[in-house]
Amino acid sequence: MTNTSYKLDNATLTLFQNTQTSIVISVIYMIVTAINLSGNGMSMWLLLFRTSPKTPSIIFMINLTLTDLALGSALPFQISYQLQGYDWRLGPRMCSFLTLVFYTNMYCSVLTMMAIGIDRYLGIVRPMMFRQTRQRKSIAVISCFLMWGLVLGVLYPLMTTDLTYNIPELNITTCFDVLKKNMLPSVSAWALFLFSMVFILFFFPFCVTTFCYISVIRKLARDSKTAQKKRAIRLAIVVLLVFVLCFAPNNILLLVHSILRLFYDRTIYMAYKLSLCFSCLNSCLDPFIYYFASKDFRQKLREIMRMQSLSSADSMKMEQKETLFSGQ
Repeated sequence: MTNTSYKLDNATLTLFQNTQTSIVISVIYMIVTAINLSGNGMSMWLLLFRTSPKTPSIIFMINLTLTDLALGSALPFQISYQLQGYDWRLGPRMCSFLTLVFYTNMYCSVLTMMAIGIDRYLGIVRPMMFRQTRQRKSIAVISCFLMWGLVLGVLYPLMTTDLTYNIPELNITTCFDVLKKNMLPSVSAWALFLFSMVFILFFFPFCVTTFCYISVIRKLARDSKTAQKKRAIRLAIVVLLVFVLCFAPNNILLLVHSILRLFYDRTIYMAYKLSLCFSCLNSCLDPFIYYFASKDFRQKLREIMRMQSLSSADSMKMEQKETLFSGQ
């Protein structure tokens, strides 16, 4: 964050001149993009066309996959920006849009995982309450719209602000890497913005999700089959790993960096920048959540894998026959 007339510190300028960091981040984004589009593309096809009925969990998974595919489509622009030396050439509107896609994916993923956790909690720990709740599909769809509304409401400043910043010393224009302090009218407005992002969109959903999965594991540990218990524990581990490895470092560093920048004129932006690229790994892990959370998804995926293995086996047999005939 900087004033429009403020000169950037040496640490920030060094980051923009560090080609090694830029290449590392770009390589991570390339790997994430490939896994994201292939894994979530197959997941979306299975969830939409091969999985029925559309239970609340399936609806939440479709919502999660949609946000992941949006991120996968936006990452190539970020890769190009990194490889061009942090020089944004697509204009301020495109910068705001892609930044919004980036952060909407993160926080919609957090809220959707919380919704899946609540759905499993009600289904396993509070089954009577769960059965009495009618119109569950409608509630799930409305919940998805409310999630998007909440996230877009909190991130509204990103939609209405020019997030590009010209650095004459390096002859580049950055995108969201240098924020102007006058993006928001006061320090209290900045505090509210950061509080909403870190605590409302991350910390509170993390606590709720953790409570739900711990309650589910305790319930299944008392009176469940071994296979179901193992799947529940694996699902809880994957979800908590996504929170701890992908979302927690980024949100904690965002808060620390913003406080240091606003009040002490110091920065840890390089660490935050690296944590931001690791936050995208959630889009690669989400298909594992679908696998452990949905029995129907699991069965359909196994059927596809079985068909592929059978077709490959048939093709090998055909090749062997052709080899034998050609030998004659």
